[in-house]
Amino acid sequence: MKCLDEIFNITKPVIGMVHFPPLPHTPEYDDEEGMENIISSARQDIYALQEGGIDGLLFCNEGDRPYANGVDPVIVAAMSAAIGELKTDIDIPFGVDIMWDPISALSVAKATQAKYVRGVFTGAFAGDMGFFSAPGAEALRYKKAIEACDVKIFSIVNAEFAHPLDRRNLSLIAKGAVFVGIADALCVSGPMTGMEAKLKELKIVKDNSLGAAVIVNTGARKDNIAKQLEVADSVIVGTSLKFDGDTWKNVDKDRVQEFMQVIKALRK
Repeated sequence: MKCLDEIFNITKPVIGMVHFPPLPHTPEYDDEEGMENIISSARQDIYALQEGGIDGLLFCNEGDRPYANGVDPVIVAAMSAAIGELKTDIDIPFGVDIMWDPISALSVAKATQAKYVRGVFTGAFAGDMGFFSAPGAEALRYKKAIEACDVKIFSIVNAEFAHPLDRRNLSLIAKGAVFVGIADALCVSGPMTGMEAKLKELKIVKDNSLGAAVIVNTGARKDNIAKQLEVADSVIVGTSLKFDGDTWKNVDKDRVQEFMQVIKALRK
């Protein structure tokens, strides 16, 4: 759990998602509204999350459906430019996630001075995006080459929208990600965005984390987070903090405050 203490210095930190609308080069990108709309939407979410009392932020290209195994350089440029413009609005630690391209996420993190990245850094998967083989060794060598050694890696052990091709059980997968030196923290997901991570899988990963932090990665809500944080060390939350609990809407400050009230009670 050392990496969480270094970043947040608070018990059971809560990281709120800032979902970018579709970025340039993706099917749903709005050419007329352009980057100004993307930055405006993210700024609105940052305000709602921070005013609601969140502990950290995670920027993600969630709107870039369907996701690609490796993004075009314009995504790296667009996210770096947007975060760079938004940094004056940010008062808390933040990280970066680029769907199915953790090496590009490291690039943006280096350019924007982010504290952490989230992504699929280990394993092989088959799912909605076809086949994906995680570039763990390449990613760590790239991280070293760009002098991003201080950027912590939050590695997803059971990827959304996909099924692992690895036949080992989850306990060995969790141990391996830490033992080989890739993961600073292990993220446990449900089957897709907004779907609850199974408590049983959280326990397995926690019991085999070799001292690394364990993070609830999807499906956290104010009515289930108390049980999840009995096991996990932190949570990343997005969908349940949006207006109407809709992934594609902006963050609702009232929902953030309600969620954080539960967290504050747990911390006491």
